[in-house]
Amino acid sequence: MASVHLLLLSNLFFIFCLFFQSRSSLTSKNAILPLKIQSISSSIYIKPPKKLPFQHNVSLTVTLAVGSPPQPVTMVLDTGSELSWFHCNKTPTTPLSYDPLHSKSYTPVPCSSPICMTRTRDFTVPASCDPKKLCHATLSYADATSVDGNLAYDTFHFTDSDLPGVIFGCMDMESSSNQDEDSKTTGLMGMNRGSLSFVTQIGFPKFSYCISGQDSTGVLLFGEYNISLLRQPLAYTSMVKMSTPLPYYDRVAYTVQLEGIKVAGTVLPLPKSIFVPDHTGAGQTMIDTGTQFTFLLGPVYTALKNEFLKQTKNVLRVYEDPNFVFQGAMDLCYRVERSRVGLPVLPSVRMMFRGAEMVISGQKLLFKVAGVTKGGDDIHCFTFGNSDLLGIEAYIIGHHHQQNMWMEFDLANNRVGFGEVSCDCISQKLGIDL
Repeated sequence: MASVHLLLLSNLFFIFCLFFQSRSSLTSKNAILPLKIQSISSSIYIKPPKKLPFQHNVSLTVTLAVGSPPQPVTMVLDTGSELSWFHCNKTPTTPLSYDPLHSKSYTPVPCSSPICMTRTRDFTVPASCDPKKLCHATLSYADATSVDGNLAYDTFHFTDSDLPGVIFGCMDMESSSNQDEDSKTTGLMGMNRGSLSFVTQIGFPKFSYCISGQDSTGVLLFGEYNISLLRQPLAYTSMVKMSTPLPYYDRVAYTVQLEGIKVAGTVLPLPKSIFVPDHTGAGQTMIDTGTQFTFLLGPVYTALKNEFLKQTKNVLRVYEDPNFVFQGAMDLCYRVERSRVGLPVLPSVRMMFRGAEMVISGQKLLFKVAGVTKGGDDIHCFTFGNSDLLGIEAYIIGHHHQQNMWMEFDLANNRVGFGEVSCDCISQKLGIDL
């Protein structure tokens, strides 16, 4: 899924880091080497990781340099999107835009290219030819926003190394349907499994990230890491692949199989079939950094909401305002005394995937709504929403529920792994000052 512009995220600082342990030529000491590359055994990976600083501006963003000479660009990090793209407004006064006319390495993709004709098949709208016979793409997102422009090649710069010939979209800023938000970034970095995604193009078979809680800092890593740094082995669930095109199924998303939900010790009385995509593809479960919270199809959301209400009726006071729905899809909110320190003990919610469970507890269950109060109370909303209210035919696991978890996307073995960690402690062990 694309980055949802209505989501307001807390400050985030992501760091790409160099981290691995050689099994042969190096000592056993872990190494973080800024601006350097350290070789690893070819039996693990043939490419060493890259390092980039990450910053936050409304959405999760990364800043790097593109073109010759290099131009700084700020891109929304989105594991739910395929094509990376920049705003290519040529007006000098336009903030945060990329100017292809000032890059000697910029090369547009002709519409006769196989890239345009075959590798854009998973786009929401098929690529086409513009009047100049260049490959034209229109990208539409779940929040009803869209951008359009031309596919092109250019060089992406990573500290002391370059990646020439990366394919991206050079999009017209005027075409964006949410210019207020888009003007704060240059574009978007697509990180899904599509053939034109950034992950696929740079060729790393594994990437991981860890988002901490209160200060919303974290670590994002391409390459191998030392599993002994984690408290416990990761729990893995296989990624689901579907070769048949279906109207409501995203074939290049990070799709896993949700099989049930448990509130404290109570499993919601729902058949497993309700979590399986139907004949149209509706009902897949996607892990997405472009979405803040977690959204469930209507019947599952209603069952979860009712059970959570039942188990919290003696510790939380419901905000009784039928006209208030947070972010358009989250209609379970509570009044919490502003003078209260912390939240009461809440029942945990377990997302039961095939072979693994993700535990959501404590502060991750309720989100304080900024600027909304009732008397002397703050308003806190349940961090699960009804995807039916957003018009989304899918289960979406947002990044808020991935806080203080090591999230691994093992593309080579077609699986996603996760486990509870202290991201602050992990960053310290990696030698990173967050």
